[in-house]
Amino acid sequence: MKPLLPVLSTMLVTMQAAELPVREVILYKSGVAYFERRGRLEGGEAAHLDFKAGEMNDVLKSLAVQDLSGGKITGLRYDSSEPVDRKLGDFPFKLGSSQSLSGFLDQVKGAAIELKSGAESAAGAVVGARSIDASEKEPGREHVVLLLNTGELRTFDLSGVSLLRFADGRLQLQLKDYLAALDQARTRDKRSVYIDSADGKARDLRASYMIPMPVWKSSYRLIFGEKSEPALEGWAIVDNTTGDDWTNVRLAVVSGRPVSFISRLYEPRYLDRPAVDLPDEGPVQPSVYEAAMSTNVALAPGVAGDARTEQFAKPQSPPPPTFKQEARTGRVSSIGMGTETRDLGDLFEYRFTTPVTVKKNESAMLPFLQQSIGARKLLIYRDGSGQNPMSAAEIANSTGKTLDGGPITVFDANGYSGEALMETLKAGDKRLISYAVDLGTRVTTKFDSTAEVVRELHLRRGILTTRLASEETLVYAIRNVDPKAKTLVIEHPQRPEYKLLSQKAAETTANAYRFEVNLPADSSQKFTVREERVYSSELLVSTLGPDVLVEYAQNRTLPEATRRDLERIGNQKQKIAATTSGIQQAEAAMNDFSADEQRIRQNIDSLRMVQSQIDQVNKYASQLAARETEIAVLRDRLSQMKKDLAEQQAELEAMVAKLEF
Repeated sequence: MKPLLPVLSTMLVTMQAAELPVREVILYKSGVAYFERRGRLEGGEAAHLDFKAGEMNDVLKSLAVQDLSGGKITGLRYDSSEPVDRKLGDFPFKLGSSQSLSGFLDQVKGAAIELKSGAESAAGAVVGARSIDASEKEPGREHVVLLLNTGELRTFDLSGVSLLRFADGRLQLQLKDYLAALDQARTRDKRSVYIDSADGKARDLRASYMIPMPVWKSSYRLIFGEKSEPALEGWAIVDNTTGDDWTNVRLAVVSGRPVSFISRLYEPRYLDRPAVDLPDEGPVQPSVYEAAMSTNVALAPGVAGDARTEQFAKPQSPPPPTFKQEARTGRVSSIGMGTETRDLGDLFEYRFTTPVTVKKNESAMLPFLQQSIGARKLLIYRDGSGQNPMSAAEIANSTGKTLDGGPITVFDANGYSGEALMETLKAGDKRLISYAVDLGTRVTTKFDSTAEVVRELHLRRGILTTRLASEETLVYAIRNVDPKAKTLVIEHPQRPEYKLLSQKAAETTANAYRFEVNLPADSSQKFTVREERVYSSELLVSTLGPDVLVEYAQNRTLPEATRRDLERIGNQKQKIAATTSGIQQAEAAMNDFSADEQRIRQNIDSLRMVQSQIDQVNKYASQLAARETEIAVLRDRLSQMKKDLAEQQAELEAMVAKLEF
């Protein structure tokens, strides 16, 4: 059985496409990178750019192509993302994984082909094709039957065919597209963008685009010399995860967080469309248009112009700063690569002045900073973080550049001292970092608070508003056992509604006060932070007890007349309380008398029919009459007390209503 693919390869014309090498790469912190490719195309060539399938959305969103020779680009084509089964379903033939040549030709019956078998050439239409399985006596064979252009039917043994092609150019192109779709399905992650030109002239092309890339990472070394200024050394870590080598490219890394997102542009979108029928056509009615009241728009002649700007202009950057030689210690790297920097608004760019080479699937560590920096050594303590403060440094960014956030390894006097993390630091800003535990200093805290103090009292419409203040004190006891002086920064938390009373903070963050305390060598001292909380409460005067009102009446901040009014209200509340208590006692006595009456009546009923108990019945009757008299007196008394209570409450309400301060 003759293999199919070697035969089909003779039927296709391969078009060459030129590649554009990578010339510039800019890495960002938002998960994307800018790429620029440049190259020269000879006459008749098309350029192609290869991408991963997951990169196509960003490519279609950002791709820009320029003909640097002054020509025009006629169009861009790219591999579709439709499923291969859907792509292949539109072709008039199928090629299975073990497809024979005869099986393929049998699917294109009627197609005009040309073939060469030995020294003989023939041309005709395919009538059919079949394969004969091998047997013990004969090997397997494939045959095709053609209706020759001369009108003859003839069978050809495909094993002897050395050349076969379609005479119909459209069918030839369909086969080419079919094989291209199969090739794309085999390399699922590869997608190509093709750049076509308008003529056969040679041209220089530049293509730029954004694609997803790992974010570049930064790491620093903070170096404290024994006799020199502190130095900061920065390294950029970049990863080449593309399928191309970066050979002598212009590389830049940008600090900042530009907005970046994925927009689904690569996947075809299909919408369900409604079925709509035209309404029955009727006679057309004449239209009447209203007259214009005024005209405010004048027609202006068209303006033609051609404005061209050079993109990606080379930034005008100051020369890289020189690094003081005396700051170089055994811990400072010997760096031969320089950078140019420029401020891009919210972004900051480091561009390496020397071309960079990073092979595909490799990473590189590139120096982007080495210069003196403003820094001083401190201690930092936070309450609840333990007994010992942290060895720290205050970094003032005097480099004139934005320092991207990253880890910092600290070296002090040629020795490793610890590690820290730093957020992105703009030029002129400063930040604290901590890198070790200082075992030579101990800090303990003691909390104290005072009772609430009434600052203000206001009463209106029966509502008493009280403004109270409570004071809290936290004492930091500090012991420095080392034979050298230190500076301690205490981070005291800010709390809502609290304000400082004593110390003034050297610095305030969003959540803490920072106090600086100078610690002499081998010394102990205390640092006190006093805070006050002022808050308000609202109460209905009618719900306050008399004792509370009497206490408020003793507040010396109130006018004398107001204090007397509060005292009278308190006395009135006491009267109401006494009356209410009397009513409760009377009601309890009424309940007791009623229960006693019920018991007496039950005794009378049980003895009424017994002749010998007449005297006892009469005795119970006397007791019942006495109880009735007592109940009547108690009922009158209870009624009077309720009347008194109503009058007292009305009087209280009147007193409260007219009292205001």
